[in-house]
Amino acid sequence: MRCLALDIGGTKIAAALVENNQIQQRQQITTPQDDAANAMHQALATLVQQYVGQFDYVAVASTGIINNGILTALNPKNLGGLAEFPLQDSIARHTDKPIFLLNDVQAAACAEYQHMDPQEVPNFAFIVVSTGVGGGIILNGELQTGPNGVVGHIGHSLADPNGEMCGCGRRGCVEAVAAGRAIERDAQKWDKPCSPKEVFALFRENDEKATALVHRSAKAIANLVADLVICLDIQHVVIGGSVGLADGYLPLVQQYMQAMPHFYHCKLSTAKYAGDAGLIGAAYWGEIVLAKA
Repeated sequence: MRCLALDIGGTKIAAALVENNQIQQRQQITTPQDDAANAMHQALATLVQQYVGQFDYVAVASTGIINNGILTALNPKNLGGLAEFPLQDSIARHTDKPIFLLNDVQAAACAEYQHMDPQEVPNFAFIVVSTGVGGGIILNGELQTGPNGVVGHIGHSLADPNGEMCGCGRRGCVEAVAAGRAIERDAQKWDKPCSPKEVFALFRENDEKATALVHRSAKAIANLVADLVICLDIQHVVIGGSVGLADGYLPLVQQYMQAMPHFYHCKLSTAKYAGDAGLIGAAYWGEIVLAKA
């Protein structure tokens, strides 16, 4: 079956036809920021209409929380201020095909998991460490979304009760400690402010301040992995995102993991998919749901 896949992010919206993991007719536009709701309705209308007659279903991977067809976010800034947006209804105005909505990191988890044996790895987690920190969780071979769509928002679990305030309004979340935004926040306080990319370049040169920031991030992610292992018996964690895939980052996470008792250990690896994980994963998940219907 051919899918029209959409990937809605804070800065871009990607669209493509996906069939058997192959992407065709991919395009990308900037996510609307001004008059966000009306502009989003128009952007979705334009995209869907361009593919009319070429797909059997629509699958959407979106940043934020998907709950009963409504898109919102723990941190509304990630969506340009968009809140309580009727995503399902907006797309349904322009097609009568089935529509499936998924958080973008949940979709990426599906993309990464499809190559694994559910018998060998029944419990799996995908962690993205990028501008923010998010996750997708698969238990007994099935993606978990939950009745309110929040399963996998592990970046908002607690890392430091005395830490910085997170964009979600809670103090000391993993995201407020480990994400690229957190690294940049602290690096901007230096005499010579740096971007996260510059911080990692300095880290690879053994700069003391940069090394401390990267280590703090990696330690928080290692503890997050350990929490998932001990709470959910996760066997394999894949880490992605611009921070998670930065050279030298995963070995640090593994180093902190190895320092813990063996009960907290699991297999760690880097993500195979990059920018198109949301498109591929959403299409794959939609096909699974259709097959069960």
